[in-house]
Amino acid sequence: MTPRLLLHLEGAALLAATLAAYHLEHGSWLLFAILFITPDLSMIGYALNVRVGAAAYNAIHTTIGPLALAAFAVITGNHTALLLALIWLAHIGFDRLLGYGLKYPTQFRDTHLGRV
Repeated sequence: MTPRLLLHLEGAALLAATLAAYHLEHGSWLLFAILFITPDLSMIGYALNVRVGAAAYNAIHTTIGPLALAAFAVITGNHTALLLALIWLAHIGFDRLLGYGLKYPTQFRDTHLGRV
């Protein structure tokens, strides 16, 4: 199995796990549908230039942010923050499943998973 395929499968596993957790937490599927593509607003940075776009996209499309939000949610008992973290993680998993990786500051299509 190639590393690229493993990364796609990892994305699928992340998506499946977060969907299951969201269901178990009784999250609103309407809220999920509305917010699922919100992380892609980070691509607006590409309107300035490729370097800014890649930095903004990568900042939002790593698991560090949503995992920190989930930790905050668990520590404080903030259910809404937990649901938002799960939606955010689901988006990242979905992107990885489709082959969208973190961006290099060369072109939008240059990612850590290869050229899209």
